[in-house]
Amino acid sequence: MTSVSLPIPTVGVPLPGRGCDCNSCAFYAGPDGRGGPATVEPLCTGQNSDCRFCGCSAAEADAPANACVTRKCPIRCGSRTDIAGWMADVGGTLTFDDISVDSTLPDGLPSFIPMTDGSAVTKLDASLNWPAYGVGLRRVFSPDTHTLYKRFTEQTARQALALGDHQKAVLVGYGEDPLVEAFWTRRGRDRLVERIAEQEWDLVLSCNYSIYGDWPRTEHLLNMRRSLLLAQEFAEAGVNVVPNVYWFRLEDLQRYLSWIEDTQPAAIAINVQTVRDNADWDSWERPGLHWLAENLPEDMPVILTGLSRANRIAEMVQIFGSRLTLISQNPHQYALHGAIMTPNGREDVHARTEDAFAATVQYMASLLPSR
Repeated sequence: MTSVSLPIPTVGVPLPGRGCDCNSCAFYAGPDGRGGPATVEPLCTGQNSDCRFCGCSAAEADAPANACVTRKCPIRCGSRTDIAGWMADVGGTLTFDDISVDSTLPDGLPSFIPMTDGSAVTKLDASLNWPAYGVGLRRVFSPDTHTLYKRFTEQTARQALALGDHQKAVLVGYGEDPLVEAFWTRRGRDRLVERIAEQEWDLVLSCNYSIYGDWPRTEHLLNMRRSLLLAQEFAEAGVNVVPNVYWFRLEDLQRYLSWIEDTQPAAIAINVQTVRDNADWDSWERPGLHWLAENLPEDMPVILTGLSRANRIAEMVQIFGSRLTLISQNPHQYALHGAIMTPNGREDVHARTEDAFAATVQYMASLLPSR
């Protein structure tokens, strides 16, 4: 993540508590939902028990003014000297009440969308004629220069990928934290949203801003709002966009549900590619997905990115049914090594790249309901 210079208002912006102190936090809801003496927006039931940042040097009562070295610290918390600027940057609130994402899903999306490296898919697609292909954000927005690659600015996305008129180009706006942070910081100055809209993607999954258990709740609340705000900006630019949903607690899911019921986005997207070990999957991601499957409107499409294990895919098909769309880069990654995905897992068959790619795409598609 990067620190940016932001305007700091003098009045009217609610702030999180210094040192994650709930009593001085504008967002503390408390166990009864009424909050504490400083509460303005009751959104949070309290600090994370394993937060590594509540006790940093800037949180101490006698900390000097320069204790918070914001350019080196990647975390936004109530102790930051520029936290008011970050609050202003997201509109001076952490609620979702003022956000809406008015968009539609394009017709003809398959239940499985393979991701590629952003170059022409002609060779990979030769025997498939697949309806849609995805590309990750780092293939469009450079992690090194933080600018858009020319091959996507000098032609449409479909032309850059050498897709037919009947095939869809999908931008999967996920990436490592420094990449999505740079996109957020530069999006206004460099007109990134508008320039991506000019590339005529058939669908964009908006960036997701990370939520980790050992981060302060301030960072969680800011990142949930930023993810939805960015989706709104894409929608306002005329892009078919799907907002990303990321959570840590049940209260987060409940807030999302209220927002979804009120605003009715075309779909929701969830990035699960960072949840690789069984402990996080079983204790956090899986329960949240089951809760969403039970509580979302029955006709709400759900797009999951990053599932690769057959048993996990089968479980998601069971709970979401035909409204599930899966996006994965596994076919391309495996194919580069001549490997394929099978019911027995990865098999190194030393196949030609295009043959291995086609085999894995067809296998993963077979795990999902057909359309």
